[in-house]
Amino acid sequence: MIDPREAAGFVLAGGRSSRMGQNKALLPFGGQSLLAHALATLNAAGLTAQISGGEPELARFAPLIPDHEPGLGPLSGIVAALRCNTAQWAVFLPVDLPLLPSSLLRILLRHSSDTHAPVTLVSLNGFVESFPVVLRQDTLSPLQSALDSAQRGCLRGFRHAAEALGHPLTVLAAEDLAGQVGGTHPPSQWLLNVNRPEDFQQACQQTPGSIP
Repeated sequence: MIDPREAAGFVLAGGRSSRMGQNKALLPFGGQSLLAHALATLNAAGLTAQISGGEPELARFAPLIPDHEPGLGPLSGIVAALRCNTAQWAVFLPVDLPLLPSSLLRILLRHSSDTHAPVTLVSLNGFVESFPVVLRQDTLSPLQSALDSAQRGCLRGFRHAAEALGHPLTVLAAEDLAGQVGGTHPPSQWLLNVNRPEDFQQACQQTPGSIP
């Protein structure tokens, strides 16, 4: 098991929530906000959790790292978090993946530590997902270069960083991890992204005690 002092967790909360129509980080889910739920998921994986990006009011939930280049997407928030990070590994979880199990994060982190891969991701149905992601600290420089060159898509930036460090992307198939992850939800639901009201309602229906 990786030493918790060697890894840090970050919730990405700087999105505009335009499709939701309100700040989705504060939506009630399972008796708490989506943001509090995401922070608890990182904590359950053995990680100290911080928030990257988002409104100053979110700092009441956990330490908040400001995004110094807002409007450039989540890659900007990742770069800001890595710049403040001293741990060897950083785990990034968006605020809007409420059905993702903490055990999946532990598996990704352990695999990253064992292989020393700079970027570790998950695929579902053969499609590589941008999040969750485990990044080695030395991805900061190539990710900053990608951001500066307007290559602001996260997956493109991750691929650039891995290749710059002499390693391909490491991608684990969610379907192959189901037996190790366990939990109440199948892999098809782990990566349900809550962008719209109907997505949020679907996630709530899968979680006892949630408020649709």
